[in-house]
Amino acid sequence: MRRFFPYILIFFSALIFLIRLLYLQVFSDSYTDISENLAIKVEYDYPQRGYIYDRNGVLLAGNQPAYDVMLVPRDLDAFDTVELAKLLSLDKKTLIKRIEKAKRYSYYAPSLITAQLTKSEYAYLQENMYKFEGFYIQKRSLRDYQLDLGANFLGYIQEVSNKDIREKPYYHSGDLIGRQGVEQYYEKKLRGVRGVKYIQKDRFNNDLGSFKNGQYDTLPQKGKDLTIAIDAKLQAYGKKLMKNKRGGIVAIEPQSGEILTLITEPTYEPSFLIGRKRSRNYTKLYYDTITKPLYNRALQAQYAPGSPFKVLTGLIALQEGAVDIKDSYTCYGGFQYARGKVLGCHHHPNPINMITGIAHSCNSYFSRIYLNTINNFETPQQGIEVWHNHLKSFGLGQYLGYDLPIGRKGFIPDSSYYNRMYNYPTYKWYATATISNAIGQGEVLATPIQLANMTATIANRGWYIKPHILKSIEGNAIKDTTYTKKHYTTIDKKHFEPIVEGMHQVYKYGTAKYLQIPGIEIGGKTGTAENKKVIDGKVVQLKDHSIFVAFAPVDNPKIAIAVFIEHGYWGSRYAGRIASLMIERYIKGKITRTDMETWLLENSPKEDYEKIDFMVKNDSILENLNLNE
Repeated sequence: MRRFFPYILIFFSALIFLIRLLYLQVFSDSYTDISENLAIKVEYDYPQRGYIYDRNGVLLAGNQPAYDVMLVPRDLDAFDTVELAKLLSLDKKTLIKRIEKAKRYSYYAPSLITAQLTKSEYAYLQENMYKFEGFYIQKRSLRDYQLDLGANFLGYIQEVSNKDIREKPYYHSGDLIGRQGVEQYYEKKLRGVRGVKYIQKDRFNNDLGSFKNGQYDTLPQKGKDLTIAIDAKLQAYGKKLMKNKRGGIVAIEPQSGEILTLITEPTYEPSFLIGRKRSRNYTKLYYDTITKPLYNRALQAQYAPGSPFKVLTGLIALQEGAVDIKDSYTCYGGFQYARGKVLGCHHHPNPINMITGIAHSCNSYFSRIYLNTINNFETPQQGIEVWHNHLKSFGLGQYLGYDLPIGRKGFIPDSSYYNRMYNYPTYKWYATATISNAIGQGEVLATPIQLANMTATIANRGWYIKPHILKSIEGNAIKDTTYTKKHYTTIDKKHFEPIVEGMHQVYKYGTAKYLQIPGIEIGGKTGTAENKKVIDGKVVQLKDHSIFVAFAPVDNPKIAIAVFIEHGYWGSRYAGRIASLMIERYIKGKITRTDMETWLLENSPKEDYEKIDFMVKNDSILENLNLNE
């Protein structure tokens, strides 16, 4: 019996195999499906991308038809490469390279050969497509940006990369994907769902109709329409005022955290990155390392916040009992914080208290109360930690968590930073070593959107909602509590009133008294930040930056704004004028201070930029530069 065992085993194995084969070929259609799949052409039906509207219903991003030339390598037959290359406005070498790339990607799936043909190119090519087996034209939607603004927050769309295809299974070669801004952050909402058609083909590559009567076909689903919080008219007006200037503007609705305007200059028009010239144009923008049009200064630029930071110094001092609003001091043109060490100040009336100190932007007053705050604790390390944690509650020194894909944290130093800096405990350090923090200089850094959020927090008397650009989806309000939850600071509400009053007096008799807007009560704070740059191995003192923060109306704030103008001299010169006019434009819908508007349109630091650009480009210092006159 044992000698027959191998034969019996072989017999039953063969029997099982034959039974399985019979089942697959006769009783099951899975084998048929597999064999038929080898003769199925897959066609994608791309949906329209969701529209993007501003808060008032103005269309910012729509769609326009575009035509892509696709290839299924399996269906490729002999053809005249020179003729097709000419029709596609390509050289023969490039065409062959793209065909080989398509073969490497997949013999059965379609690959993109040429994207975004114009209507005229499509019509001419369509007449000749019968000559080129395996190639076909795919219609899809291409973005159509309606206005020449907002590239920094809208973003753009481009063909997916190999990395996208590997990491995101939804995408295939030739698909489009959002990059930067709203287009990237809300890609899944905007893209919709593509439809699929399966076409049966015979062995001669002729279409036989829908595979299994369209049983597996799906219809495309249009992307969702988004309404964003941006006010297009306010955005356009801010862009106009920023003519020949560099910097950023961010305006927020304090009660909701909605971003009303997000301006960065220099920038580019959204249409610049549409169509077949997109790649060439992007390269041009990317290699402009002087003006940096791809650099979103409103979200990414980290600047010393300057004097607007003094209001936080005041709030922390009040919270920690380091000062009373009735306390007053005399400023003698500066604050001596150590032997031979004086932090200078400009001329203004005396004596100075919290409210007048804000109104006149007194360096001496805020240096004194800053040291009082830090020295309230046993060690400067403890004092700095308390100071640091208060500032974090305003959203500083960390990502704000807004719904845009880029940003910077800014910087708020803590005790460990100064311990490292001064090699503690080998060497001790004292509060006076950090005195520049009192007036927003030194190591402190913030982005324009962080300053706008700080201002909104003060306008709300101690709370903020995370800034966000989305307002609604298909008309439905945001449900994500991330953008509806109130975040409270570590400062008691009662301490905000004297600070608000001080900012109000900035416009009444303080550093912005010439920037008043009739009929609108505004609270603001001017700022001038020192500006140094290393050129040719030397630290060069350049023109100071112009900074301004404001909110209005004081008692029922509708807008909070931060303006930052690089090399803008001082706070009220450029930034203050722009902020005041932006507030008037938003609240009144018109401009009455045409004198300020005219001045801004006729003046800019353009000549300073040209000198600085020359030095940076050539890594050399110009003689007789006179940038500090």
